[in-house]
Amino acid sequence: MRFLNYLAAGCLALVGTAAQAEAVSGLYQVREPLQGQGSEARTQATRQALDTMVLRLTGDPKAPQSPALAALRSDPQQIINQVGSDAGPPESVLVEFDPGSTERALRKAGLALWGSNRPAILGWWLNDSVDGSSLVGDGQSAAEPLRRAAQHRGLPLRLPLADLQEQLVATPKQLEGKDPAPLREASERYGADALLAVHAHEADGKWQGKWQLWLGDQREQGDAEGADQAALADAVMLAVSNRLAPRYVTRPGASSELQVQVQGMNLQRYAELSRVLEPYGPRLQMADGATLTYAVTGNREQLRAQLGLAKLQELPAEQPASPANPPAPAAQPGAEQPAAVQAAAPKPFDGLRFAW
Repeated sequence: MRFLNYLAAGCLALVGTAAQAEAVSGLYQVREPLQGQGSEARTQATRQALDTMVLRLTGDPKAPQSPALAALRSDPQQIINQVGSDAGPPESVLVEFDPGSTERALRKAGLALWGSNRPAILGWWLNDSVDGSSLVGDGQSAAEPLRRAAQHRGLPLRLPLADLQEQLVATPKQLEGKDPAPLREASERYGADALLAVHAHEADGKWQGKWQLWLGDQREQGDAEGADQAALADAVMLAVSNRLAPRYVTRPGASSELQVQVQGMNLQRYAELSRVLEPYGPRLQMADGATLTYAVTGNREQLRAQLGLAKLQELPAEQPASPANPPAPAAQPGAEQPAAVQAAAPKPFDGLRFAW
């Protein structure tokens, strides 16, 4: 158990830093614009913030109207830490939900939840307007509506630099095409988990956009529209969240007791693994050198998806070991030779196996 002693010496500091690397920041803080003045407008915005929070954590468009949430909708203050103001623009209420109370309330309502560990998305967003085409890059003023929309929908969004070479790659034909290879090659330096390609344009006084999302070999696509660029960005991010969430949500009653074994551990990886496994109630069962074995409660496919986000590689199942045949005892004169005794083979590990 030397690994555990070694962990105890320094894991607390590392947990604090590693936990911020991939988790969505501000997941339980919602900003909603005020539609009017006075207490009634603030009350309405607070209720809308609850709907946004429920969507963030479930990815289910029907969840906010669930009958099981009726009591919570009538009194959202029971899961709210504080309500503040944001001068904007636009002028908004800033609602901070309590993470523990919020999750417990949604689980009690029988809703499936999506944790804070989410795929980092690199957004290739091309705007067409009367002034020409423009690829939105990190640091541009046009990036702010995209960042706000991603934050609003609980998605970790990154944007490219939009230098000349990237502008040559992110053409309308490429962004609407089915082959992501050129975008993937241009995206390598950003280290994202998923690629989002959006071609947006203004028509009939509204903004419309075609979007595609690649996560591994899987592709999602759709159309969205909004009154302005900010509304279009929010519509796209909401659609992306709704498509991604089913791969990662933990459904009440759909979980079982599992074992997970991870090889190649060190102190920093321990901190990262602890954060990834946190929604599954991990219990450390064994530490054998750089290999840790946990008991967790969850769904196999969702657990695979989460560990894949952390860049762990799944290992094949252990093969049963051949039974050992101990040497037969020497025969005594006049004694009957006993039959050979076959030793039982060690039982192979039947849980999920991963390595860094």
